[in-house]
Amino acid sequence: MTDQVRAAHLLIKHSGSRRASSRLSNNITRSKDEAIAQLVQLRDQIVTKQAKFEDLAMQYSDCSSGTRGGDLGPFGRGMMQKPFEDATFALAVGELSDVVDTDSGVHIILRTA
Repeated sequence: MTDQVRAAHLLIKHSGSRRASSRLSNNITRSKDEAIAQLVQLRDQIVTKQAKFEDLAMQYSDCSSGTRGGDLGPFGRGMMQKPFEDATFALAVGELSDVVDTDSGVHIILRTA
């Protein structure tokens, strides 16, 4: 069992997020459904190779990690919100998650190590 992983993510916050502001917007008003729809569209661009994960994270992610292409660095269990952690540890290296919902917003996660 792996005790540490490395991942990148793309976070889209919504009005119900724990903190509805980000590096891109001081006041996020999109609904959760709108956030999920945007994330699904971005995920499709990655899967169909129309865009690179890192580029989309830099452009669209509401997390400060977006400036690093979404890279979160290595982390172990208990360091991230449980749904995020569980999804990341379940991925194979190089695998992209479906939409993951946390208190922070909605994410897609790319496990990198």
